[in-house]
Amino acid sequence: MRIGVLAPPFVRVPPRRYGGTERVVAALTDALVDRGHEVVLFASADSRTKARLEPIVDAPVWENPRFADNGPFWTLAVDRAYRGADGLELMHNHADFHAYPLARRAAMPTVTTQHWRMDLPELVPLYEEYAEHPLIAVSNAQRRGLPTANWLATVHHGLPRDLYRPSFAPGTYLAFCGRLSRDKGAHTAIQTAIRTGIPIKMAGRRPTGLRSDQEERAEREYYESVLAPLLRHPLVEELGEIGDAEKQKLYDGAMAVLLPIQWPEPFGLVLIEALACATPVLASPAGSVPEVIRDRVTGFHCRSVDDYVRAIGRIGDIDRKSCRREFEERFSADLMARRYEQVFAEFLGTRERPVRVRELTRS
Repeated sequence: MRIGVLAPPFVRVPPRRYGGTERVVAALTDALVDRGHEVVLFASADSRTKARLEPIVDAPVWENPRFADNGPFWTLAVDRAYRGADGLELMHNHADFHAYPLARRAAMPTVTTQHWRMDLPELVPLYEEYAEHPLIAVSNAQRRGLPTANWLATVHHGLPRDLYRPSFAPGTYLAFCGRLSRDKGAHTAIQTAIRTGIPIKMAGRRPTGLRSDQEERAEREYYESVLAPLLRHPLVEELGEIGDAEKQKLYDGAMAVLLPIQWPEPFGLVLIEALACATPVLASPAGSVPEVIRDRVTGFHCRSVDDYVRAIGRIGDIDRKSCRREFEERFSADLMARRYEQVFAEFLGTRERPVRVRELTRS
């Protein structure tokens, strides 16, 4: 197949540090090339890929301190990608709904993988208008947020088998990796460490200040009033944003990774990064977590600080080899690519022009 893959324009593919979507795009693109497909990656000019790279921005937007608004770059990136899409059989969109207007009018079909939550009320009128647009979910939990959308399939994320090495030795500290935000439960992770007296290493991005909306203001307030005082506790080491090599070191030495999420996590790439390193995961059973982490097999489902404290006391019950085996059997990049390959082939083989497009053509 001749496939275009459209990435967001904000960080490099693969990312140097923060960027779950871009990390998945990198793994999928390379795996599709390995499987013999002709792939064009639309991403920032400094991206690294086995596919043919078509730049949509000269440099990652978030690396330029002059830029404070993401909006213009969504439009720019999507337009450049579709203008460079001649000869493709399919566009695989990872740029959210920003691509939908052009996708509706393009000569080739577009399939979108949604990486964000789908339960927001603002999405209802959007998907009433773009009801024909085909979607792929990253978890079954994500689909439940908007069950009436045109879901083709669920495809769990995957990573290259050799990206992380497993370590089967028991760790000596707790680890957290993710945005330093309320919805990721960063404060619960630190409170758990304080209760147990076990050091915790906190890796993640502080609020960026790149947005000025209400959600961003709430994140900054949370960080300043709730999290910053906890980060000063002597048991806490804040690492900032880290890349793959630093994650390897973080997961290697951890007795467990904590993800006390307080939102409907669409997938949570940290979950399978930890499993790839053979590190057990303690996480709230919200969103995708019950699909990814098997309770009492690859970690524990916890709902409160008390639950996390009890789970840490039982961490020796989890076989770290089972964690790595789970990654290899369910979450490798090759398995992800094979599943996408199947979905794309079925979609292209059965596709008819959507009713909405036929109506627009006649008008």
